[in-house]
Amino acid sequence: MAPKFWIGVASDDHVKAGVRGGFCQLCHGKMAAVRRISPGDWIAYYSPRTEMKGGEPVQAFTAIGRVKEGEPYPVDMGNGFVPARRDVEFLDRQPASIRPLIESLDFIKNKRNWAYPFPSGLLKISESDFRTISEAMGVSPKDWASAEKKIGP
Repeated sequence: MAPKFWIGVASDDHVKAGVRGGFCQLCHGKMAAVRRISPGDWIAYYSPRTEMKGGEPVQAFTAIGRVKEGEPYPVDMGNGFVPARRDVEFLDRQPASIRPLIESLDFIKNKRNWAYPFPSGLLKISESDFRTISEAMGVSPKDWASAEKKIGP
């Protein structure tokens, strides 16, 4: 089955925690969100701000990776918060500002109100848009092939 391509939306501090831990967590930990993505799919994270409740503007793609084999799983973080996660093989990358990419990304229909799609927390996008984001992050097709070999088809 051909992979799908996704954008997850999370603050930069949350994305960094996911990269360190090798997981994605979407839409405030909702199981339904991580069930939408499948092993072999690709995900890039867009971070609007440095922190979930404030912080400084980031407005950049901050992580990119491929979903590993396995099912979503819950993690008890205490105080009744049990988010769902999936394991991801994140690639080395550099953050990429969204601003120079806005005109070339097809999923952004209204270029003046470009942030409109992001509040949903998880967006399915075309392979072409994902490649544009990937290249802006310094991730080449060779890097994609390497990730595919690591985790399988």
